[in-house]
Amino acid sequence: MLSERRTTNILLLIIVIPILFYLLKVLSFIFIPLVFAMFIALLFLPLMRWLGKRRVPKIVSIIIIVLLIGLGLKIGVELIKLSSKQIMASDTAFFDKAEVKINDAALYLENTFGVEMQKDKNILSQFIQKENIGTTVGFLRQFLTMLLMTAFFVVLLLAESINMQDVLNKMVLKKKRTSLLAYGKIQKELNTFIKVKFLVSFLTGVGTGLACYFFDVSFPIFWGLFAFVINFVQMVGSFIAVIALSIFAFIELDPTSTLFLFVIAITGVQVLFGAILEPVFMGKSFSINIITVLVMLMFWGFLWGIPGLIMAIPITVFLKIIFEQFPSTKKISDLIS
Repeated sequence: MLSERRTTNILLLIIVIPILFYLLKVLSFIFIPLVFAMFIALLFLPLMRWLGKRRVPKIVSIIIIVLLIGLGLKIGVELIKLSSKQIMASDTAFFDKAEVKINDAALYLENTFGVEMQKDKNILSQFIQKENIGTTVGFLRQFLTMLLMTAFFVVLLLAESINMQDVLNKMVLKKKRTSLLAYGKIQKELNTFIKVKFLVSFLTGVGTGLACYFFDVSFPIFWGLFAFVINFVQMVGSFIAVIALSIFAFIELDPTSTLFLFVIAITGVQVLFGAILEPVFMGKSFSINIITVLVMLMFWGFLWGIPGLIMAIPITVFLKIIFEQFPSTKKISDLIS
């Protein structure tokens, strides 16, 4: 009887899991803002509690936090504007040099691999087609919708209209004390992750921007912002930043010792903050093995795209803590660690 029930449960699990993942992908326009909002709310909950102890009304506390988030977005927008002005104000010398080197690369591809490029058009202009404009507009519309939905969910979570602890208790753990301890651990570890990741990404962006400035590589503000944003993608982001900036520097700088030293400098920035300081700040309690990180990045990246890559590790931490609460799944939690 027990073996039959066990077999039935396994079969149900095999059926339910693909359906669950399918729903996560189809309803990503709801789940992505909700998960982002949950992490943002967790980050500001300590401030909410601090204001609550000083008897600040909840609505005032929420307004203060929304203003802080708005201020952060305002600073980000201003930096984007500044980097855009820097790019637009640059002379055409860089683009002419880029055109020459890209033409050389295109010729090499034609001779080596037989890849044909259109001869009657500028090489750079082939990357900017009219049909891409609609895609860009669609992306911006989708991004704005996600942003507004995230803001809406953040307000609901901070106002405790959606109580994540109750959801965890009623839907997953079914035990009030266990859910309270698990929720506290989730909040603590995710808070640590978000704060450390933001600090490390900020320092990485500053270090990358300064490296561009001292080695006279164009658009240091843009590259600093790029390194800051892409660093939120665990492991993969560092490689993307170094490779992209190295290719850009190869186009702009002559292949001399200066280029070599610049690549060493930006690699050193990534190693210092990403491989040395970040693990120290995170602590041993936040350990997740590399294979799990790569698998989760691929899985959530496939499911939700770029937002999935950014949220893959926090979601993994969340699942790890949930698995720890059940004897039957504790081995999975140990495997993740």
